[in-house]
Amino acid sequence: MTQVGQAEGSRAAAAALACAGAEPDLPALLVELGDGRGPRPALVASAAARRLEERLVAHLPEARVASRGRLCLLRLPADEVGVGTLGAAAAVSRDLTCILQLPPHLLQPVIDEPGLSLSSVLLRADLCTDRALTALVARDLTARGLRVGVSKRPLGRVASRLASFGVLPAREGAALPARLVDRLLRDAPSHS
Repeated sequence: MTQVGQAEGSRAAAAALACAGAEPDLPALLVELGDGRGPRPALVASAAARRLEERLVAHLPEARVASRGRLCLLRLPADEVGVGTLGAAAAVSRDLTCILQLPPHLLQPVIDEPGLSLSSVLLRADLCTDRALTALVARDLTARGLRVGVSKRPLGRVASRLASFGVLPAREGAALPARLVDRLLRDAPSHS
């Protein structure tokens, strides 16, 4: 998951996609490559999300990890160290849905990272201003064998907050369209 141009809302869309991929006994892992402080734990987290948090802390002691709702959030630095850590995070969560949210400049290095097998990419794009750029990015990703979806508008405020806490219902009407979720998650292997 990344943004195209100046589009806002990629973090909320990534969280919504992770919520759609989570199940009661199978949390989803949301990995954010970015700067800033680590994710804060929520008051409510599933037992499965907490177990995943414990496994990640055991395998990646320097990582910033927090369980929230049905998600486990992992924040890594937006540099080659963060990209290099993705393989270890994917190994810990190998049977779970894993969503990566990253800045546009890291999309190419993540795709080229050995040991990672991405299956889909969700682009958050404002087509009124970045239609041509979005088409070029989507064509390149499709040529690489990746499924591509475009989120054309940011999530609403309530859906964004629920997604960030890992409690957005999978088929919430205000979140991502069901067809988009099905194309990116249901028809694909577990890592997106």
